[in-house]
Amino acid sequence: MPTALRETAASDDFLVLPVAGGRFTVRWQSGTGAAPGLPLAFDPFLFLRPAHLALQPAPAVRLLFWLEDQRRQQTVALFPVFEAHASGHSISPYQAPFGGIQLADSVSAEVLQAFLAAVLAELQTLKIPLTRLKCYPGAYDPAAVPLLGQALTSLGFRAVEAEVNHHLPLSASFEARLHPSEQRRLRKCQRAGMQFEQEPPLLLPLAYEFLARCRQEKAQALSLPLERLQELFRQFPREFFLFSVRDAQGNWAALTVAIRINEQVLYNFYPASPLAYNAFSPVVLLNAGLHAFGRANGMRLLDLGTSMLPGGSPNFPLLRFKEHLGGVVSQKFTFEAAASQP
Repeated sequence: MPTALRETAASDDFLVLPVAGGRFTVRWQSGTGAAPGLPLAFDPFLFLRPAHLALQPAPAVRLLFWLEDQRRQQTVALFPVFEAHASGHSISPYQAPFGGIQLADSVSAEVLQAFLAAVLAELQTLKIPLTRLKCYPGAYDPAAVPLLGQALTSLGFRAVEAEVNHHLPLSASFEARLHPSEQRRLRKCQRAGMQFEQEPPLLLPLAYEFLARCRQEKAQALSLPLERLQELFRQFPREFFLFSVRDAQGNWAALTVAIRINEQVLYNFYPASPLAYNAFSPVVLLNAGLHAFGRANGMRLLDLGTSMLPGGSPNFPLLRFKEHLGGVVSQKFTFEAAASQP
């Protein structure tokens, strides 16, 4: 592959890619003040936006690479990278459900591979080679994920994890996809007077205690401390939501934190319900409410997340539950540089 040409302008660094007659350039910036130099050609996922990246408490270098289409005067891809614990290698993300590369539909396989090759070469020059990359679920962008996998494997990476991820398409009604057993549980919740509600963020401390107790009943822990969750709600009031199912007495029967990933995707991030409500399964009603919220806001899919136990093995009861909700499977890949493997 021809060598990319490097240029310098102001405080940014540039590379001209050796494809498409120099139409595409790579810009990168370090620190928390990174921003695209040209308008984005796509709706960025929350975890890849500079504002969220700035809140990920990386201890060392953080870089944001942008792919620019000079003919269209647009930014057509972005790729955040973090140095991992000042250890001489880098990862994406540092602290988020996923990192990786998001790209516009117009980016071809050739341009994507040239972009990734240029980024990897620059990271080698900086002596922080990329060793691990966690991608977003395939359902987020079914056309882009295979291109990413092809580019990464051709450049010496291999998939070390392929987690099963479920989502609900919001084009269909919620009940139409439900398994008969879950339809019965949904009606049981409704007959018992349970109601889906959106809760105000000021209830986060109480909600966090509820979530933590529910997790403890299953010998699990929450991935974020309360202070971190409160900070995310403050910084992203349009993206973070607290939803509940309350029983007829007004008590919480189920609760979740939901995240608007972008205008198309709603993520059911922290669903929980006490074991005492297992006979009702109020999480079915909770998902029904999220489904209705997503449809009302013109979204495309409700992400139900992966189904893994803390040790890394599949949580088969949870997998079966998501299947009974009508969940559609896609995969969430994690890639590592082959040289980093034992």
